[in-house]
Amino acid sequence: MTVTLDSLPLSLNDVEQVARHAERVEIASNAIDAMARSRAIVEAALDDGEAHYGINTGFGSLARTRIDRNELTDLQHNLLRSHAAGVAEPLADEIVRGMLVILAASLCRGLSGIRPELAQRIVGLVNAGVTPIVPSVGSVGASGDLAPLSHAALVLIGEGEARFEGRVMPGAEALKLAGLEPIALKAKEGLALINGTHLMAVRGALLVQDCERLFNSAFVACAMSIDANKATSEPLIEQVQAARGQDGPTTVARAIRGQLAGSQILESHRENDPRVQDPYSIRCAAPVLGAALDALSYVKQMVALELGAVTDNPLVLEVDGQARIVSAGNFHGMPLAVPLDTLAIAISHVAGISERRTYLMLSARDPEAGLTPYLAAHPGLQSGLMIAQYTAAACCNEIIGLCTPASVSNLPTSAGTEDYNSFGPRSAAKAQRSLELARRVIAIEMLCAAQAIEGHRPLRSGDGVERAHAAIRKHVPALDHDRPPSPDIEQIASMIESGAFQES
Repeated sequence: MTVTLDSLPLSLNDVEQVARHAERVEIASNAIDAMARSRAIVEAALDDGEAHYGINTGFGSLARTRIDRNELTDLQHNLLRSHAAGVAEPLADEIVRGMLVILAASLCRGLSGIRPELAQRIVGLVNAGVTPIVPSVGSVGASGDLAPLSHAALVLIGEGEARFEGRVMPGAEALKLAGLEPIALKAKEGLALINGTHLMAVRGALLVQDCERLFNSAFVACAMSIDANKATSEPLIEQVQAARGQDGPTTVARAIRGQLAGSQILESHRENDPRVQDPYSIRCAAPVLGAALDALSYVKQMVALELGAVTDNPLVLEVDGQARIVSAGNFHGMPLAVPLDTLAIAISHVAGISERRTYLMLSARDPEAGLTPYLAAHPGLQSGLMIAQYTAAACCNEIIGLCTPASVSNLPTSAGTEDYNSFGPRSAAKAQRSLELARRVIAIEMLCAAQAIEGHRPLRSGDGVERAHAAIRKHVPALDHDRPPSPDIEQIASMIESGAFQES
């Protein structure tokens, strides 16, 4: 496929295809025309004698400083150099590639006043496989993702660093090897390159895609645990969900019911089971996971809207039939920061209730479940999967800390001109770390549930659960003696990441 940039929003899939699978990008002719029209307005403004922010003035608290016309290229280049102040480990290549395509898409909507060739150079960078090296920390997520975007944009002018064909090298060298030329920026263009929410947006887009895979895997894991514990599926029936009337829980209950359809294990203890009801981690799985699913739907909606946004400042607009250059605040990251903070909370509950089900299986406290302590073949001589639950608990503890919102603490910048920031990039980074930890928690539940189901043979679980069990057993053999669980956990976590349980 080729991802085409025009006036329409990018889709989540567009972003993932370019970021992770190096799909090519092209610019539609109507986008070229739109950029040319807005550029003409900027060019005209250079001769109107007025001050226009970032076009013929300094930046931030220096906005009242007028800049001579013959210094406007230096102004834009100096902006990128001075703002490339990021620190810490570099962002993953997929994040940088996605950030660049979202930047190019925003510029192609024709409200930023840049020349079409600048957007074409960004697309050329992506298509050639030149990936700027961008430190991960430095953006406060308000006046755009300034530092990360500056590091990325430096490569366009032949500076900074980039990765090309597996090697990190100076930006100028990467351009030369890729057959590309550096570009000299004109008025407004440096600012247009860095004044946007594109880092937050790409992290949000990739997180949503990954969370959908995680959540689907969590539903499968829950179904596996229900039969592993010889629990009941009664709380999942349609009439129970109708009585509550919540969308997320109804969807989750339907998904888990589908996984268990045809289970012989459920039928084996339907009569004369002395247990009245199961622990909350099983009985309340639909409300808990459903609440998380509804939160993810909200995050997905907000990220999807951002993929159609123009988050530059100033904007080149038509207002009441007149062309105007308008200073505003579309670059502010709060519309993404709040959802991304929410996402970490949603992930925490997906992981937290999973860890409780793992604990339930390994504790062997319920004799009706028919499980040995820690699922060991010879408890005492063997410890089985005892410490896998410790690992899940450690992951959940870290996720708890990551749920403290980044967006609620404000630190002003730019001598107080930028006096209320979002810190959305930190919200995204915390959600990303939470997701990575949650994958391991769900993997541990699947590892334990797969082993527990072995103990109920020859009875079979539902068709969906059996497909998941078979997929796991292709890579992870049953536990008949103590061995390090870590490789098995990582193998299942990799399967979750790849979407292996989407169709289970």
